[in-house]
Amino acid sequence: MIRFKNLGSGSSGNATVVQARSGAGMSHLLVDCGLGIRELDKRLRAAGMMADQIDAIFVTHEHGDHIGCARQLALRERIPVWMSEGTHAALGHPDFGGMLRIAFDGMPIEIGPMQVEPFTVPHDAREPLQLTCTDGDIRLGLLTDLGHASAHVMRKLSDCHTLVLECNHDEAMLAASSYPPFLKRRVGGAYGHLANSAAAALAQSLLAAGKLRQVMAAHLSEQNNRPELARQALADALGCTPADIHVADPARGGDWLTA
Repeated sequence: MIRFKNLGSGSSGNATVVQARSGAGMSHLLVDCGLGIRELDKRLRAAGMMADQIDAIFVTHEHGDHIGCARQLALRERIPVWMSEGTHAALGHPDFGGMLRIAFDGMPIEIGPMQVEPFTVPHDAREPLQLTCTDGDIRLGLLTDLGHASAHVMRKLSDCHTLVLECNHDEAMLAASSYPPFLKRRVGGAYGHLANSAAAALAQSLLAAGKLRQVMAAHLSEQNNRPELARQALADALGCTPADIHVADPARGGDWLTA
């Protein structure tokens, strides 16, 4: 069984716990760690967990709202932390006290009963990776930062039953925002962030493949999006009601959900 709980998603910090259980075995993966360590501990406690239950950390890329306290947590709890070589280089090759593990596109990572498969994505970072998690039966995809859905991304997500999916901005709100032109181009560009419409098209394509059944919208811009807009876009694409779409909140994330 795969369960997950988003602890917070947005420019203020991103973190998601993925739990896999098989028989007597159970493992917990923390995907991104973009919070201060006190805040992370607080949100883990609210989720019914302690930091020492985390078996591994996966950092998708070097941006501050994703790396956060990853090094501090890894050193304090002696938790292996996975990231690409490019991400480690972009951070300045920090010392992780023997806890660093290098992840590669398409290389499976075994974490107890969970198998994690990283894959490269188009985003303005050194070597960004997103990932899928499976217990052998159910596959969860986490895709929170990318500029567009490449063919490689779509292949890697094709077997997913549940997605945590970036819905960063509404295109009209971004165009009308106070962002300077260069930032609008960056956010809306091919290596920036997914608009609601692009996320909806991605989800609709995966629905047609026959396995997708649940979506959580994540990484919503506080200035350039609204939860109701993301919900409606995804609901229209998936043929469901907006109430069927989960949305990750920046401050509290979301409830525990079964993938």
